[in-house]
Amino acid sequence: MGGVAVDVGAGGVKAPDGGWGWAVLAGCFVITGFSYAFPKAVSVFFKELIREFGVGYSDTAWISSILLAMLYGTGPLCSVLVNRFGCRPVMMVGGLFASLGMILASFSTSIIHIYLTTGVITGLGLALNFQPSLIMLNRYFSEKRPLANGLSAAGSPVALCCLSPLGQVLQYQYGWRGGFLILGGILLNCCVCAALMKPLVAPKSLKAKVLEQDKEEGTEGSEKKTKKPKAKLLDFSVVKDCGFVIYTVAASIMVLGLFVPPVFVVSYAKELGNEDTKSALLLTILGFIDIFARPTCGVIAGLKWVRPRCVYLFSFALIFNGITDLVGSQANSYTSLVVFCIFFGISYGMVGALQFEVLMAIVGTERFSSAIGLVLLMESIAVLVGPPGAGRLLDATKNYMYVFLLAGSEVVLSAVVLATCNFLFIRNKPSVPADNLENVTVTDSAKVEVCSKAIEVNDEEEKGAREEQEKETVKELKEEEEKDKEKAEEVRPESVTVGSQEVERFLKEPQQNGEVATSPETCL
Repeated sequence: MGGVAVDVGAGGVKAPDGGWGWAVLAGCFVITGFSYAFPKAVSVFFKELIREFGVGYSDTAWISSILLAMLYGTGPLCSVLVNRFGCRPVMMVGGLFASLGMILASFSTSIIHIYLTTGVITGLGLALNFQPSLIMLNRYFSEKRPLANGLSAAGSPVALCCLSPLGQVLQYQYGWRGGFLILGGILLNCCVCAALMKPLVAPKSLKAKVLEQDKEEGTEGSEKKTKKPKAKLLDFSVVKDCGFVIYTVAASIMVLGLFVPPVFVVSYAKELGNEDTKSALLLTILGFIDIFARPTCGVIAGLKWVRPRCVYLFSFALIFNGITDLVGSQANSYTSLVVFCIFFGISYGMVGALQFEVLMAIVGTERFSSAIGLVLLMESIAVLVGPPGAGRLLDATKNYMYVFLLAGSEVVLSAVVLATCNFLFIRNKPSVPADNLENVTVTDSAKVEVCSKAIEVNDEEEKGAREEQEKETVKELKEEEEKDKEKAEEVRPESVTVGSQEVERFLKEPQQNGEVATSPETCL
């Protein structure tokens, strides 16, 4: 395969953009589907739980809310665990937790037990799978990353279309306890997906040859001095990044209204006098359109002239989604709601395909594991406030129009904040193409030559560190030269009087046999 390309990011290995990365993408597809679709699929069992425990619908609705809160709110915890133990071990444990929660829930005797098992334990397990899968996807793909993100995000609507009917069948055949037990077994597939997350590691033989070359050049001491500090468990330096702050604020506003229409569109259709089956078909239409919208948007975002401007494409997707909500608020027939679901599915798919791609582009590979944890933590607050707030508005006004108007306004506001602030405060940072990464090649003489092209470093701290290292290296070289001159002066005979130019040549040019001349005759 020739040389090994080394990146300055996490792991130090260039993203292969294929190969085993497609297996990683398949795992991310499944994990994304479980993470986003499972809280909605569990709602199929709510009527049985209401009858079993004698509670209200609002009590059972807390199950999905706790699941989502754990998925988003445990972001920083996931970041710490990934930075400490790596993606694969964390996902393995998460898969076991997700399965264990559903299995324990099948033995529950009260709704509180289901809150703790399905909500907390399963929610934590899904969170420990979702975030590391995105991190691994970011490490395996660079040039094809927008497409990979789009394909991975398509797992959400696909899983929703599969898990909801499956839940209904399981409830009819085995009851809610048997259904929970079987779903717990299905969630063990998260461990299979975790096994696919093979970390990218540079070849050991190549590392050994690089160290050997360093020893030959006598730079082992300087290498120890310039050794990189230990990676932080949670890198809060991303908070100093203006682009990250803008994205986090915009994403938090976006989440307030983004998930509201899918929650209320079925009830909206029933309010207009449509049958239950006919109303539920609207979500199927929305999900079907969403399946194709996400990969398509990923392909568009990967185009050369679009990718540097993916932030503005994301802003367009948000405006598209918000305007769809505003127009949909005026729907007064089933046909108009079908049209609304088609356009909402397109815009919702665009947002889903781009939201993490934009974050990856802003913070880079090395800081992404910490950045996504902090972003999800902020979004968790908005997730808990958005849909319940819309429900309160509906209770107060008894009109779905105001609910959709509020959701659309929030999404449009997030787009305006993101696009405007990026245009005013963010200067275009030239991205580092794959060709400019350091290429390590092994020559025929088994010597390692590191051919580095000029890489533009955006971080001022890294620039300062490199300049200090260069100064130290130059200083050490000068000291070594002075020591060599002192040794040479001690060897020079004092009784011989020759020209200064001849002595200099005597000191600098060794004899052909490798020995230094020690007599005046050999100098003359």
